[in-house]
Amino acid sequence: MQIFDVIIVGAGIAGLNTALNIPKDKKVLVLCKENSWDCNTFYAQGGISVAIDENDIDSHIKDTLSAGAGLCDEEAVRVLCSEGRSAVKSLIDLGFEFDKDTDGNLLYTKEAAHGKNRILHAGGDATGRVMHLFLMQNNPHPLMYKTTVINILKKDDTIYGVRVFHKGKYKNLYCKNLVLASGGIGSLYEFHTNSRTISADIQGLGIECGCELRDMEMTQFHPTVFVNTDKARKQLLSESLRGEGAYVVNEKNERFLFDYDKRGELSPRDIVSRAIFDYKQKNEGETVYLSFENFEKEFFKKRFPTIYYNLKDLGFNLPEDRVPISPAFHYFMGGIKCDIDTRVEGFKNLFVVGEVANTRVHGANRLASNSLLEGLVFSIRAAKTILKNSYDFSHIEFEEDDEPLFKINDKIYKNELRKLMWNNVGIIRTQEKLQFALDRVNELLFKDIGKLLRLRLKTSQEIIKSAIKRKKSLGAHYIKE
Repeated sequence: MQIFDVIIVGAGIAGLNTALNIPKDKKVLVLCKENSWDCNTFYAQGGISVAIDENDIDSHIKDTLSAGAGLCDEEAVRVLCSEGRSAVKSLIDLGFEFDKDTDGNLLYTKEAAHGKNRILHAGGDATGRVMHLFLMQNNPHPLMYKTTVINILKKDDTIYGVRVFHKGKYKNLYCKNLVLASGGIGSLYEFHTNSRTISADIQGLGIECGCELRDMEMTQFHPTVFVNTDKARKQLLSESLRGEGAYVVNEKNERFLFDYDKRGELSPRDIVSRAIFDYKQKNEGETVYLSFENFEKEFFKKRFPTIYYNLKDLGFNLPEDRVPISPAFHYFMGGIKCDIDTRVEGFKNLFVVGEVANTRVHGANRLASNSLLEGLVFSIRAAKTILKNSYDFSHIEFEEDDEPLFKINDKIYKNELRKLMWNNVGIIRTQEKLQFALDRVNELLFKDIGKLLRLRLKTSQEIIKSAIKRKKSLGAHYIKE
C-alpha cells in the first residue's frame, strides 16, 4: 500500500506552490477536484501585490492593516509583506515573466486602498491564468484529476489521509501530512465570481473533523461584476480598471461614489459594494455602470485583453460601451484557523493554505491583490514546516463506510441555499434576516440530502452563526441595526 509523504488538496496557487517547494524525492500527490483550470487562481485578473522595494514594506503592512479594519493579526501581515518580495522573486528566478515596459522595467499598477502602485500583472489582466499555467508546468509531483475529497481520515490528533470519490469509485488515500488548499465558498451565493468547483465542502469537512473555524462572517463582495449571464460564475471586472481610470456612473453618467466616500472609485471594495447596493435600492433599481471613457481602444485591448474579449463575446464594444454592474460574492476572509506556519491547532500533521485558511492576514477586509501573494508566501512556509515536521507515524487502515454524495432533491435545495445566502447573508445584513436564514439552514439539514450538500449547509450555518454573533459592523461584515 502506498503512503504519501504529503497529500495536497487543491491545485490553485496555494496547492501548486506548496508542491513546488517540496523536493522531488518526497512522495507527494496533488488532488484536483475537476480540471486544473477550475480554480480561483485561474480567474484572478488584477495581479499580485508586492512591496516595490524594502522601503515600501512598512507601507504595504500599513495598507493591509488599514483594510483589515482592526481584525488582522499583525504578525501574519508582517510575514506576508516582508516575505512577499522573496516569494515573487523565486517565481521570477524560475522564469516567470510579469508585464514590463519597453525598457524592460516591471510595470506596477494601483488598486483600491493601496497607497501606491505596487500591483504586478502578467498577460495584461490574465495574471492568475498565466501564473497557474506556469506553476502547472513546473509542478514536480503527480496530480490526480476529477477527485472529490469526501472525508478526512482522522484518529485523535493525527491525520492519516483522505477518502475520495475518483472516476466513479471510492478509495482511501493515505499520507503522513495533509495540506488543505481547496479555496473558498463561492457556490454558496447566487451571484459570485468564483470557479464552479469552489463549493465550501472542505470547510464543512473541517467542521466535522474538529477544526476551529474563525471569522466566518467575513465575506467579501466585489463591487464591479457583470451578473446578467446564465453562467454560475459571473464576469468579474477587475479592480485594476478603476485603478487605471474607469468610473462608476449612474444612468445619467454621473459619478456618485464620492457621495459615499471621498476616495470615490478608489475606496475599499466593501465601501464601493455597499455604495452601489445602497444607491440602487434608493433609486428604485436604477442601473449602475462601469464607464471606460478615459481609455484608448488599443491600450485597453492590450492591458485588459481577457475582459475585452469576454465582454465582446457578450455583445459589448469596449471601451466605448458602458457595462452594467452589480456587486457579487468574491472572496472569503474566514476559514480554518491556523498559525503563521499554516499548522492547524490540535493536529500533528494538518495544514491549511490560501483561501481555505484563516491566519487573519486579511482581517475583516482583504486588501486588493493580496490573495495571490498570500498563496505564494504561506505555501512556502507550509512546505518548510512539513519538511521539518517530525512525529511518530504508525499507519492504520480505515473502514470504507460511505453515505450517498447526492440525493434526488439536492439541486433544488442548493439553488434555494444560494438565494437564501445572497438575500439574507449578503452585502447588508440584519439580525432578522440572519435568523431567518439560520432557521431555514437548520431545517434543510434535517432533509433527506446527500453528503456534499450537508457539508455546504454546515459551512453556511457557521457563516450565519458568526454573523449573528457579531452585533456591530466591521469591515466586510455590515449589519444594519
